[in-house]
Amino acid sequence: MSKAFTREDDLPDPGTPRRLPSPLPPGAKNYVTPEGAKRLREELDGLIDKDRLQAAAAAAAPGASERDPALAERIHQLQESLESAVIVSPPTGDVDTVRFGATVSVRSGAGGAGGGVTRYRIVGVDETDVEHGWISWVSPIAKALLSARVGDRVALQLPSGEKELEIVGIAYD
Repeated sequence: MSKAFTREDDLPDPGTPRRLPSPLPPGAKNYVTPEGAKRLREELDGLIDKDRLQAAAAAAAPGASERDPALAERIHQLQESLESAVIVSPPTGDVDTVRFGATVSVRSGAGGAGGGVTRYRIVGVDETDVEHGWISWVSPIAKALLSARVGDRVALQLPSGEKELEIVGIAYD
């Protein structure tokens, strides 16, 4: 379509960040570990302080830049996440089943000889951190691991084919 047939107000504002869809499936609860809720709250508090400083600077200096729309969007996302959060404490007692919040040690390959041990911690969607091995409870790996016990072998469906994981340890921090 030619630009001649569009109005300025029909075009998206390039300064406004695009709102990402929720990583949660429709109707799913927003589970969060207690530590994750604390980290999200600390991030929110820090960003609110930063936003206040920017607002004060903009009010004090007539030529100061406007408030950061990306900052405002992240504050809004954190507020929504914390408002909808269902904080799930680790289970008490000797738990031998993989549940939300568990750190699961797995060995890949058939017969347990296929490789080293990898650790995954099953956390909420807002806590996911692949570098630390924290995976969302809605991820394919977590879905395969949930409800398994030490010694169980679970099948993980990957684009390259099926992979078998053996549960070698379960811990709750």
